[in-house]
Amino acid sequence: MRTSFVSAVIINYNAGDLLLPCILTSLSQANEIILVDNASNDLSINKCLQKLPHADTLKIIYNKNNLGFAAACNIGYHHAQYDNILFLNPDCQLEPHALNKLLETLHHQKNIGMVGGLLTNIDGTEQQGGRRAIPTPWRAFVRAFGLHYLSNYFPQLCFDFHLHKQSLPKNAIDIEAISGACMLVKREAIESVGLWDENYFLHCEDLDWCLRFTQKKWRIMFEPNAKIIHAKGACSKQRPFFVEWHKHKGMFRFYKKFFYNSYPKPLHLIINLGVALRLMLVFTYLSIQSLFNLFK
Repeated sequence: MRTSFVSAVIINYNAGDLLLPCILTSLSQANEIILVDNASNDLSINKCLQKLPHADTLKIIYNKNNLGFAAACNIGYHHAQYDNILFLNPDCQLEPHALNKLLETLHHQKNIGMVGGLLTNIDGTEQQGGRRAIPTPWRAFVRAFGLHYLSNYFPQLCFDFHLHKQSLPKNAIDIEAISGACMLVKREAIESVGLWDENYFLHCEDLDWCLRFTQKKWRIMFEPNAKIIHAKGACSKQRPFFVEWHKHKGMFRFYKKFFYNSYPKPLHLIINLGVALRLMLVFTYLSIQSLFNLFK
């Protein structure tokens, strides 16, 4: 049955030793691997080729420049031959039977367009970001100013869009957003919604896509029984300033694109100032950390 076939799209940029176990766990579960390399300058690809010289289900696409995550995902999508596409970060490892569980949930009903699994840290604890609500301007305001700590007293007003601290459901549930680190998506849904927005270079493109799926009436599911180990942040440690700049730039684009005309302008001003302030604080912290490491 064609609906049981999966193309896994993995975007690599200097993932180092993390890439090979990602590919190995994917090869054992997906029908083909589309590895899109964003002009890596480490040995991650070479190590894979040494270990997998005859993997005929592995196709590698070399980009001459780092085009960003969204653009690379779109390239991988165009090369995928099957109707279920798994977008997977190179720092992820699929636990046994994880993909089958995601696939089962994706095809449970026709209007389900996307499903994500349980992202865990290496120690097995649930990771932040795997299941979440859309961070509307008000929710972002609540989070930025620490009001989410009052959610036990004012659950509606001080709602925290990160849901990993809530009790883990036993079975798949509808969710507003999942992480771009692991998304299994129907081709039919992609053709309805459109490709990843390439105006994001890194971060927030997954939130953008989730919101657009919802706008097109496609359901998004979180499947807690499909486990994926995610070494979150491992790839971004090499270029922290670069990553943080594009993360905050993505935030600005996301809020302007979806909420500019539906929320009061003063709230947008506060949110933008909050994002800018956060970026300044992060850059200051990273600068101090760099100096400290320099003089160790």
